[in-house]
Amino acid sequence: MKQVASDLDRYFAEAFPAEWDMPAALLESMRYSLDAGGKRLRPLLVVAACESLGGSRQAAIRVAAAVEMVHTYSLIHDDLPAMDDDDLRRGKPTNHKVFGEAMAILAGDGLLTHAFYVVTTLVKDGLLSAEAAVAIVSDLAEYAGPRGMVGGQVADMEGEQGTTDLARLEYIHLHKTSDLIMFSLLAGGRCAGATQAQLDALQTFGRGIGLAFQIQDDILDLIGDENKLGKKTQSDVKMEKVTYPYFLGIDPSKEEVRRLSEEAKSAVLGAGLHSSETLIAIADYLVERDR
Repeated sequence: MKQVASDLDRYFAEAFPAEWDMPAALLESMRYSLDAGGKRLRPLLVVAACESLGGSRQAAIRVAAAVEMVHTYSLIHDDLPAMDDDDLRRGKPTNHKVFGEAMAILAGDGLLTHAFYVVTTLVKDGLLSAEAAVAIVSDLAEYAGPRGMVGGQVADMEGEQGTTDLARLEYIHLHKTSDLIMFSLLAGGRCAGATQAQLDALQTFGRGIGLAFQIQDDILDLIGDENKLGKKTQSDVKMEKVTYPYFLGIDPSKEEVRRLSEEAKSAVLGAGLHSSETLIAIADYLVERDR
């Protein structure tokens, strides 16, 4: 995780071409949230999936940067007063608290659109075939857009205690969180020339750990340490959001995290990868994490 984060930071330092004439305030706002750190889970999954098939990190790290830009834009927008109205993100004041709401919206817009540009540079630099790049761009638009993450966010905003059932909650978690995680694994696989069967296995793995990741977030929002999480706890309770602990309780929710993790690991163990060790370690980490 530390190595991928370090590689990612090096790329972010040059991700916005120096010759571009951009407003300094916009660049500062985008970089503020990009450089805030965090787990870098999605970039890690891109690299791990690529390397599990013997692929090159040089190409994977750029795709990893693109997915982190999309993820960061979603966090900036999620934190806005019109959405979750949060003051802290990754232990720092949220983007709109520092730069104002208008600039935060535009910084999110900038990061989202720049992610697609970053993927195209792989073709220009001879690191990825045009066919693979088109597939990655298509997947990103699907999994991050109205059918995916954005649709999940809308369902999350509409959901509230007393009106949302467990099946609807699973839909929210699948699309708000799991879809971008599935994309990360598919993109890493495409960087390495994965077969369709291997892509299917990576997608199944992503679905399982994506759901497990979000359920663990639900649990940590209730019983986590704010200093470790870098954000306020009990926010779901205050906003009367439905969560897995709300429906199942803490211990059954923890068991669901373990079950989903085991199902995910089974998918990649039978996929004929060069090495599944890192992917398995990531699944285990997600079960045990406290931040």
